[in-house]
Amino acid sequence: MERELTLEESLGELLRKNCASVAVAESCTGGLVGARITDVAGSSEYFAGGIIAYSNEVKIRELGVSVELLAEHGAVSDPVARQMAEGVRKRFGSRYGIGVTGIAGPGGGSEAKPCGTVFIGLASADDVSVGRFVFEGDRTSVRIQSVIAALELLISICDKEGGRDGS
Repeated sequence: MERELTLEESLGELLRKNCASVAVAESCTGGLVGARITDVAGSSEYFAGGIIAYSNEVKIRELGVSVELLAEHGAVSDPVARQMAEGVRKRFGSRYGIGVTGIAGPGGGSEAKPCGTVFIGLASADDVSVGRFVFEGDRTSVRIQSVIAALELLISICDKEGGRDGS
């Protein structure tokens, strides 16, 4: 009986099959998305790299996130996740870019954005989509759920796009 592939193994197979690459920009996950992707041997074939953009200054300088967007919407927002994903994709020249920003907790939440609120942006050459999530649990649980959601989103897009050239 064959064992079932992990999320990161499934993603790796799809990226390899489609000759595609991915780069990550992470805030609340602190590098966990990149770590999970690179847990797979041979991931250097499709993982371009990543930026841990925990501070707004790094989001602005390294990813091209707009100062005005940060002021208007805050770091944990759809537009910032969108610009993080686009910025990292362009910076690394990859087909896909993932941008994750959120409030892992236990503090920092508000009524509008409670702890567990996470925005995940996914950029390709053709499109950028952003998902908003509100995860339950402690800081570690929120971060792990964010990683799983990011990998699942990328698998879904890779599966839809197939071998289209978008890099």
